[in-house]
Amino acid sequence: MITAKTKNKQEILEAVVIRFVGDSGDGMQLTGTQFSDTSAMFGNDIATFPNYPAEIRAPQGSLYGVSGFQVHIGSIEISTPGEDLDLLVCMNPAALKTNLNALKAGHTIIIDTDSFTKKNLEKALYASNPLEDGSLNNYRVIEIAMTSLTKEALKDIEGLDNKSITRSKNMFALGMVYWMYDRDMNHTLEFFQQKFKTKPLIAEANSKVLKTGYYFAETLELIPNSYTISPSKMPKGTYRIINGNTATAWGLLAATEKCGLELFLGSYPITPASDILHELVKHKHFGVKAFQAEDEIAGITSSIGASFAGDLAITTTSGPGLALKGEAVGLAMILELPLVIVNVQRGGPSTGLPTKTEQSDLLQAMYGRNGESPLIVIAASTPADCFDWAYEAARLTLEHMTPVLLLTDGYIANGSEPWKIKSINDMPPISHKQISGGDPEKWNVYDRDAVTLAREWAIPGTKGFEHRVGGLEKDKITGNVSYIPENHEYMTHIRAEKVERVQNSIPDLKSDFNDEGDLLVVGWGGTFGSIHSATKKLNEEGFKVGHVHFNYINPFPKNTEAVFLKFKKIIVCELNTGQLVSILRAKFTNIEFSQYNKIQGLPFGASELTQKFKTLIK
Repeated sequence: MITAKTKNKQEILEAVVIRFVGDSGDGMQLTGTQFSDTSAMFGNDIATFPNYPAEIRAPQGSLYGVSGFQVHIGSIEISTPGEDLDLLVCMNPAALKTNLNALKAGHTIIIDTDSFTKKNLEKALYASNPLEDGSLNNYRVIEIAMTSLTKEALKDIEGLDNKSITRSKNMFALGMVYWMYDRDMNHTLEFFQQKFKTKPLIAEANSKVLKTGYYFAETLELIPNSYTISPSKMPKGTYRIINGNTATAWGLLAATEKCGLELFLGSYPITPASDILHELVKHKHFGVKAFQAEDEIAGITSSIGASFAGDLAITTTSGPGLALKGEAVGLAMILELPLVIVNVQRGGPSTGLPTKTEQSDLLQAMYGRNGESPLIVIAASTPADCFDWAYEAARLTLEHMTPVLLLTDGYIANGSEPWKIKSINDMPPISHKQISGGDPEKWNVYDRDAVTLAREWAIPGTKGFEHRVGGLEKDKITGNVSYIPENHEYMTHIRAEKVERVQNSIPDLKSDFNDEGDLLVVGWGGTFGSIHSATKKLNEEGFKVGHVHFNYINPFPKNTEAVFLKFKKIIVCELNTGQLVSILRAKFTNIEFSQYNKIQGLPFGASELTQKFKTLIK
């Protein structure tokens, strides 16, 4: 916790990291979201990290059933959800057991003592009660009987069942934290009125408990001062807090508005990608057609059909679903139709860690299809820039007439940050290849644009432009089925060249902080915030370190090798065993790459990266 000064018993902080943890039924995600939204409205820069179990309702009190929400707010630039905690809010012993190691020594824990029963302590594998055995002496512990105080606050509200009363205790904790960090309750109170407008008793109960927790904190001698975090100095504009899945959906909506086509989404629900489907379903007034298919294959093939019929077609999934979609992805590629495939990566293999983050689908994105079937592959870096990369995926697929695979991951899909709302008028133009006129007699299916090699897009029903498509190899001019060996070789090369020519319509690779130096740190996807923070710290300490982050992966930007050659050492950091570094080593055989990898279902910590980079430089 960074303290700037003290004024009127109120410490002014630059930044703070808070984690709310409890059972999956304790409402920690809602608690954390409300604190984040309130802080964002106040003007703080912010980054969040929801972390929850895969089971819909894990056994109550169990270690693997703990659900958490971490938020990092500040008046300074915030690039990550933080590492060492300033405040830990624990609703039960299991939450304490699994999260205490992240709390800084001397800092604060708020504990619901009502949950520290003998049964719950046994479930958390405690041999003794940590509230009594001295194991928490290095921390400032605030013991509150939250459940009891919640029941007391609601005893006069008739018609509430015991379950509803108990579930309100998370708002007691939130009220306390609001007082501690000088947050206004009004946003959350308005939220209750909207969310529970058909259940006024629930709205009243949550509001009352929130206020009770707030004013209770004011009376505690253990919290003599409250803290405040000033608004951050961000560029002027209208902001809202947004997570990666919502940003992805909105980027696709913006693209359809810009290109003048309707959007079709064919998708099968899968964690952590389902929220893109949920968001797009809300926007039928924008011409969105969303189809929840019976399986992954039906999802993508329905999108291929929609693309053939003239829509901007999307399909969304996560790693296991992408594996099932493989054959149909190859079909879209050989048809040379526009299609955006969004893969929100998660821990694997198989079902793996469905609610945890990983970057282990890159090789699948690049090569996970039969035959020679190259795709354009791009990756988003932060929750907010998912908007831009979804928009860019739509531009690339429409202008180059080949599928685009957009990679995000569970960390940025569920994490959130402030996003400056954009006007559609400020977005770059998107053109498409649909035929609007011309002489059918002079037209052939595989006539290609001289620059991009993209074929034209003839929509069924366009008189004179009837043509044949399918998974069989086609003649390079007429589109008729062809088994001629030389024709197949030609079509294989031309489809690959079409992807390579995307280099001509994407910007050069740029290195942040330094264009040359002792070390270049390479990353891609959702590792951006951690790498950026670590590299920034090293440069502040006098090291000459650069950072490049790949958003365009297939193809790479034209100047990639030139950027690499300006640094003495290069390290590639990934949440996998080394997938991007394998691609780089195969492509740039004259360059030596080190690597740093983590496969724990968790993002990198900036401090672990800083330590690794210093070791490599020295």
